[in-house]
Amino acid sequence: MQFKKHSLPMLTRLVFLAVSVALVGVAVAQTLSRDEVKKLTATAKTSADHMKLAKHYEAVAAEREADAKEHEALAAEYTAHPKGHDQKHPMSGETAAHCKLFAEASRKAAAEARAMAAAHEAMAKQDAK
Repeated sequence: MQFKKHSLPMLTRLVFLAVSVALVGVAVAQTLSRDEVKKLTATAKTSADHMKLAKHYEAVAAEREADAKEHEALAAEYTAHPKGHDQKHPMSGETAAHCKLFAEASRKAAAEARAMAAAHEAMAKQDAK
């Protein structure tokens, strides 16, 4: 396999990948399935139920933050070393604009997940009283 001279150095790419996998791996361990979230949201009555949901949303936020960081790094790479896709295929997966938009959407999703986590933490404290 031959790498282009403007690609990220292999070691940098491997370190970035390892850190991303580690962060997402921890987050995935805390997330619930879609059906579990629906069921628990509908039936949550105890502090433990709300804390389980809070941990789920914190894990989702961590996943989205990892996505945002990855796409910000890609955007920086595409900006530093444009491939011509910006003119030929605007917003394709290999453009800085696409990566910046995806990073922004991921950060917004992370903020929304953190807000949900905070709401469930507050409900857990209320239920504990």
